[in-house]
Amino acid sequence: MKLNQLVAAGLMASSASFANAAVSDSEFVVEDIKVIGLQRVALGAALTYLPVQVGDRLNSFRITQAIRSLYSSTHFERVEILRDGSTLVVKVAERPTISNIIFEGNDDIKDEQLQESLDGNGVRIGEPLDKTVLTSIENGLKDFFYSIGKYNADVSAIVTPLPRNRVDLKLLFEEGDAAEIQQINIVGNSVFSDEELMKDLELQFDTPWWDFLSETRYQQQTLQGDMETLRSHYMDRGYLRFNIDSTQVSMTPEKDGIYIALNVNEGEQYTVSDVELVGDLLGNEEYIRLVLPINVGELYNQAEVTYTEEFISKYLGRFGYAYPTVTTVPEINDEDKTVKLTLSVDPGKRIYVRRINFEGNTVTSDSVLRQNVNQMEGTWLSNTSLETSKASLSRLTYMEEVEFETTRLPGLDDQVDVDFNVKEQPSGSFNAGIGYGDRTKLSLQAGIQQNNFLGTGKQVGLNVSTVSYQRSAQITYNDPYFTIDGISLGGTIGYSEFDGSDFNVIQYNSKRWSVGANIGYPINEVNRINFGLTYSSVELYNTGYYEQTEQFYNQFRDATDPEAPINYDSYQASVAWSRSTLNRGLFPTAGSSQRASLSVTTPNSDVNYFKAVLDTKFYFPLSRDTRWTVLARLRLGYGNGYGETNGNEQILPFTENFTAGGADTLRGFENNTVGPRGIIRGNTNSIVGPDGQVYPGGSATDGISISRRSLGGNAMALGGLELIVPTPFVDAEYDNSVRTSMFIDVGNVWDTEFDYDKYKDLTQYSTNSGGLIDYSDWTQYRSSAGISVQWISPMGPMVFSFSRAIQEREGDDAKFFTFNIGQTF
Repeated sequence: MKLNQLVAAGLMASSASFANAAVSDSEFVVEDIKVIGLQRVALGAALTYLPVQVGDRLNSFRITQAIRSLYSSTHFERVEILRDGSTLVVKVAERPTISNIIFEGNDDIKDEQLQESLDGNGVRIGEPLDKTVLTSIENGLKDFFYSIGKYNADVSAIVTPLPRNRVDLKLLFEEGDAAEIQQINIVGNSVFSDEELMKDLELQFDTPWWDFLSETRYQQQTLQGDMETLRSHYMDRGYLRFNIDSTQVSMTPEKDGIYIALNVNEGEQYTVSDVELVGDLLGNEEYIRLVLPINVGELYNQAEVTYTEEFISKYLGRFGYAYPTVTTVPEINDEDKTVKLTLSVDPGKRIYVRRINFEGNTVTSDSVLRQNVNQMEGTWLSNTSLETSKASLSRLTYMEEVEFETTRLPGLDDQVDVDFNVKEQPSGSFNAGIGYGDRTKLSLQAGIQQNNFLGTGKQVGLNVSTVSYQRSAQITYNDPYFTIDGISLGGTIGYSEFDGSDFNVIQYNSKRWSVGANIGYPINEVNRINFGLTYSSVELYNTGYYEQTEQFYNQFRDATDPEAPINYDSYQASVAWSRSTLNRGLFPTAGSSQRASLSVTTPNSDVNYFKAVLDTKFYFPLSRDTRWTVLARLRLGYGNGYGETNGNEQILPFTENFTAGGADTLRGFENNTVGPRGIIRGNTNSIVGPDGQVYPGGSATDGISISRRSLGGNAMALGGLELIVPTPFVDAEYDNSVRTSMFIDVGNVWDTEFDYDKYKDLTQYSTNSGGLIDYSDWTQYRSSAGISVQWISPMGPMVFSFSRAIQEREGDDAKFFTFNIGQTF
């Protein structure tokens, strides 16, 4: 091929000037076009980027345009335009295709974050590689490391050629150690000491070893935040003219230490001389003025000014004015050190909601979500309704995250769409348990619970248990959206066979079946009241002899056949109040919940008793991201009988006693072992049973034996504190499914009807279960401390607890490790 003209292109700008110089006097008409070097790019696609067609007259200017157009397609690494007679020859070298992207050595930046950054620069697998952007990516990553104090960091982009014009791209990181802050100096302060100013800063230096929350590693963004904290400290105390004149950040020659100096000008304090409201306050000026926190004659406070602006904006937002403009204009008088504040309010237009949309709900139907949304379509936008709706959705146990945003409609300045973005979590659980003990042996249980059945929000459960102490089956159903007003309807059917001797309680066997229904009414967004009625039939047999149970047995025992089973029926009416301001249904980190319930058997029941329970929890976040939170909880319970039967005073059936010990009450103690124990009264002729207990063998009663097993009590008080901490080695994005906490549990179960004086002077035959104590004394509490890890697994909630008993009583059965699957949180 004879080449009459050559224009070589490197970079677009330089190639254009070269082309003009080479062909300035040699124009020609293109009769044919050939493209050489295509591999991945189709010929038709390449020609679309070439602004030249057959028949066009080609000159240096048109060649420049062609080169620029081909480079702008991002497909080509090198472009040459040649002429062979009247044929235009385009010779290209395609950019290699990225076959794989590898990150190595990165600790401070996650792979996902790096890939997002590369995506923003068009660097992704399957796309052509533009090597010119690699340098800017390297420099950008280095700048990031420098901003967090890693001045020895290095980032290298390594490109490895592969067959078929493909490459592997590896980003190799050498992060090094972050520079530690050696000293922070605040220069120019006289009103406040260095110590007083430093305690509010996030960056610290020379901290004690135990203060592991302090940040001693230099970070540029954190320093900017600390400067704003310093500014707020002065501005909130009247120093309106405060200013940070300069900031110096220097490092040691080894680049491992940082010195920070902040030069401040404190100025003087200013007081508020007047507060004026101007603009359209929708007729609410009087109310707003009454609640303003800014008072004439007080020191200027920037935090109060900001709060006032936000309060007015939120207040107007309640009435549909979602985008108001509230501006505070200060008029400073430097002579008398006063400032007049003028709050200018422009409510803007009232905003209406056109449509409410839901995204992210792959299981839950939109209709279920709308049941929890207070904001209505077609009405004005209310920020209060939106926040309440978000809280209601977040408290659903099958929702992990809930966010919302308002989208203004193009061409309409008074309408928005509200988009709720939800992230669901498993709504069902497979409940299972496995354990082994010297008395319980191997125990197994299983069940299925679905809190969002087929995405309808209905709760359906089937639980079957075959542990050593119980065989049971229960079906539960609850429809929280029985009516559009939020009235709920549910019911249960259950059957169980129970052996107390294998449950760490006194010896007895029972058969029980029950059926019940309940209905709930919402009082408001956070309060609810429920009513229920349950019928149950109980048969007791194989009962042991215990002082505390005889009074109950005597109501039903057949004098002619004292060993016959005891049967009784009851109708139990209940009422319960619940309140919840928790930020999530599972693993909450803020807010509180309370539940109080009272159940009473009706007078026509064979047993007459009542039970009252109060359960409350408070979450106090310690950090802004709520990853550090304190949980305080308290559970109180009391029950007793009322009336008489056959001349016997009614008492709380011992089968309804409260028990404690185990994962959900007192960790560190064996399940159901805390509280009063059974007392057996007998003499020296008493018989020792196969379980080690003493049973009466004669009529004399000159001594007692204490059972190894718990009886439970009619009163209960349990509480505790937990410090919820970030789970080690687990990313923050999994906080909603994995939780670690350090806890202290404390509490007791006691019997208010127990008469200690009746037994205290009697001889004790057996002390292997501990001596007699006053079971009516509520101060005989137990306590424990430990660490708990909870995980919402695909099988359901799992709880692992390592605990140690701190306060225990003689005969208690301490337990170091507990493990539960399907435990209720």
